Amino acid sequence: MDVLQLDVSGRPQAWITARDAAVIYASDGVAWTLGDPMQVLRGGIQRTTGRQSVITVHSIIAVRGAVPSRAWRQTPALSNQKLFVRDRQVCAYCGGHFHIDDLTREHIVPTSRGGADSWMNCITACKACNGRKGNRLPEEARMTLMYLPYVPNLHEDMILRGRRILADQMEFLMASVPRSSRLHT
Repeated sequence: MDVLQLDVSGRPQAWITARDAAVIYASDGVAWTLGDPMQVLRGGIQRTTGRQSVITVHSIIAVRGAVPSRAWRQTPALSNQKLFVRDRQVCAYCGGHFHIDDLTREHIVPTSRGGADSWMNCITACKACNGRKGNRLPEEARMTLMYLPYVPNLHEDMILRGRRILADQMEFLMASVPRSSRLHT
C-alpha cells in the first residue's frame, strides 16, 4: 500500500511507497502524521547501544519545508483513466455502465471544431455513442447529456488516480471533496 504524502499545509502532493516514506522519516523530514501506522521497517543494530533501528510508517505523512508551487495548481492533469473514474464508467449519452475497454473520451465540442481537450469539454462515452455522435455537437446528433462535466479538485484527483486507498486515507481525502462530486454517489 502507498503512503499519502502531504505538504505542511495538508494539501496532497503524491502517493509514495512506504520505503520512500521511511527515507523522509530517517532524514527528519516528517512534520506530522495522520492515520494508522501501516508498516514497521526494521534496520540494523547500532553498535554502541545494541538497539535495532525501527521506523513506523503512517498512512498519511506531511513533509517539512516550503509548499511546492505545483501543489497550488488548480486543474489536475486529464487522463482517460481518471475521466472514466470521475464519470463512474457511465456513458454520458445512453447512461449504460461499461467496462473501461468499451469506453472512450468524448469531446462535447469536437476538437476538430475548436473544442478543448479539457475536463469541462470531455465526458465518458461508450464506443457506440461516440461513433454515433461523430464530429457533431450533441444537439446536432440529437443526443443529450445525462450528466455534466466538472473539474475535480486536488483531493478528488488523488482518489481518481486509481490507487488502492486505505480507509483512513479515503476519509482524509473525501473530507475535502465537494458534496456535488460524483464520488459521493
